[in-house]
Formats: sequence, C-alpha cells, structure tokens
Amino acid sequence: MASQYLNITLIQSDIVWEDKEANLAHYDKVIAGIKESKHVVVLPEMFSTGFSMAPERLAEPMDGPTVRWMADIAVKYRCILTGSIMVEDDGKYRNRMLWVQPDGRIGFYDKRHLFAYGSEDKHYTAGDTRQIVSVNGWRINLQVCYDLRFPVWARNKGAEYDVLLYVANWPQQRSLAWKTLLQARAIENMSYVVGVNRVGSDPKGNNYSGDSSVFGPLGETIWQQTGEAATYTVTLDKVVLESARTSFPFLNDADQFILP
Repeated sequence: MASQYLNITLIQSDIVWEDKEANLAHYDKVIAGIKESKHVVVLPEMFSTGFSMAPERLAEPMDGPTVRWMADIAVKYRCILTGSIMVEDDGKYRNRMLWVQPDGRIGFYDKRHLFAYGSEDKHYTAGDTRQIVSVNGWRINLQVCYDLRFPVWARNKGAEYDVLLYVANWPQQRSLAWKTLLQARAIENMSYVVGVNRVGSDPKGNNYSGDSSVFGPLGETIWQQTGEAATYTVTLDKVVLESARTSFPFLNDADQFILP
C-alpha cells in the first residue's frame, strides 16, 4: 500500500576495525534504543568491519553470520535493515549493500565504482546493475560511497525513484565533496537524498567526520550531523516531493541515457 510518509533512521557510528562481534553488539544496542517508528534503518558502508581490504579473511557468504544478524534484526523490529558488508559470492568478493526485509526477502546492490585510490579495485569485483527497491510505494535507489562521484550512475530517468540512498566510509579530508555532491544529486535528480557515513578513525590514518545528511528534492538541507555519533529518524513526505516535481518539471528536459 502506498504511503505518504516514509521514516528512515540514519545510524552514524564509529566502527571497530575488523571486529564484527563488537560492531554487531553495538548496533544491537543502538537499534533497540530507537523510539520512533522504523520503516528503514540505515547503517554505513562495511558497517561490521570498517573499509578493510581484507575480504579474503573477512568476507562472508550470503548465509553468513552478519546476514543472519541483519535478518534477525529486521524480523525483531519489523523494519528494513540496510548497509554494506563484504560478501563472497561465486568466488568473487563484493562490497554489497543488502536490503533485508522482515518477511525474509533480501535484495542487494553491488558497488559499481570501486575506489582505486584505496586499492578497492584490487580486492573486490564491481557490480554492473543498479538496484531500485520499493517500500510502502516509495522507490529507493541504492548506492555505495564512491558511486556518489559519478552522476550518470544516479540519473533519475523518468522519475524512476523517489529517494537516492548512499552508505559510506567517506574520510573527513574530503567531507566538502561528500556534502556538496549529496546536495547536487538531490537538485539534479529532484529526489530526496540520504547519505549515511561513519565517524571515528581507522588504522590507515583516516578520520571520519560523519556529515550524514538528508536533502530535499530542491536541495534543501533537512538534517546534517558532523563530528559525533548520531541516530536520527527523518520522515519523508511524498506530497512535498510531488509538489516540487510538478512546480519545477526539470526532469522532463533531461538527456536520455541508457543505464544497466
């Protein structure tokens, strides 16, 4: 059934380096403490390990313990849980964003643009297909971190989605790009944009300021948090989205790209 409102809970958290047990225990507590109604709960990129280049040691199959944990959380709290983890699938390692529903169904998106500057392309295999999922009549385009720098991959052809959702481990030294590009994606695609990033630091010398954000379809800032852990539930309004697109029908004039 289509709903006017969609609640998305953003969890901006530190991540214990390559310690799945500690990270999942932490998220257990955080999710249990959410008081608002939860439709979709969003964790950062590689939320159980940090942005590690050790999938040979840490990646799991799709029936592994982290996926089972996500399924248990989705059932327990009757919500959709999403975030990316390392997955081994058909002999390949993927930076995979999972979309875990309380009815047991699991969708996923494999990160398309691998971060060669950090050697991600040497350890993981890129995806080649976009994934637009649906919840309560809302269509959500799943994206991971570095995908943000490539606007054609996010192109909202024919208003095919309502929310563009990014999960990330985006370092503080490039936070200006993170915040600017999230807002730009909202403006050019006339959609809500939600970006969930981490805080803290990792052993590679990267510091993370979070800057998790929510932007409206005209680029207006709805919420942004810098520098510390935060859990925030935003309520998106379909009427606001449709009003913006009706008043400013810019998507009708876009170039016609063909995407996988």
